[in-house]
Amino acid sequence: MKKYLFSLLAALSISVGLPSVAVANEGGYHLDTFPVEKMSDMSALQNGAKLFVNYCLNCHAAAYMRYNRMKDIGLTELQIKQNLLFATDKVGDTMKVSLDPKQAKEWFGAQPPDLSVIARSRAGAGGSGADYLYTYLRTYYRDPTKPTGWNNLAYPGVAMPHVLWELQGQRTAKYVDEKDHHDPTKVTQRFEGFEQVSPGKLDDHGYDEAVGDLVAYLQWIGEPAQARRVQIGVWVLMFLGLLTVFTWRLNAVYWKDVK
Repeated sequence: MKKYLFSLLAALSISVGLPSVAVANEGGYHLDTFPVEKMSDMSALQNGAKLFVNYCLNCHAAAYMRYNRMKDIGLTELQIKQNLLFATDKVGDTMKVSLDPKQAKEWFGAQPPDLSVIARSRAGAGGSGADYLYTYLRTYYRDPTKPTGWNNLAYPGVAMPHVLWELQGQRTAKYVDEKDHHDPTKVTQRFEGFEQVSPGKLDDHGYDEAVGDLVAYLQWIGEPAQARRVQIGVWVLMFLGLLTVFTWRLNAVYWKDVK
């Protein structure tokens, strides 16, 4: 229980990139809507798992998620072993990283947080946690004034570099100067769009789809039994509805001779 609380607090604290995003977004960039239909798409969840292992698991752990739990999204144990495990990992292990906490703090300023409940912990930032992550991973741009060379519209001043840049390519953000309506002597900058500097492996639509898959997986690992819980809930409600009908008719039969 202590480990779980520590992980949740770490996810909520100020850290490398994903932390404190809810605060960073309040009153800021508008959140896009996460395509929630991906939560019931097994191929999307499987692709999200692959992206997570290839691009996130180098620094961010998901210590409360075991590799073999991915059987729930349609993967076989052999597929997990061949495609999603590192050489030293076993299929029953939790998704941990070998990054040394001291080195992480030295390189990034803080240890990258565990992502087991990252989507759930971001809820409330002008949308759901999935909405935030979906927007955050799609609004990176090149900024030479930052130590990593990257910045983010959803989280200005982000410390985490753009780990998916090979897929999206490199972009810069275009801003237009405009006078402040309340104080004409002040000039503010309004975001006008992105300008592609170099192409990525995916086009815009393909990248949005990939990010949607990754966010769906991050949402899923926060509660792997969510779909099963919903299914059980539907059956429970149907049972209660049927029981109500029988109870109502039984009550009518019981009191029919009472005047």
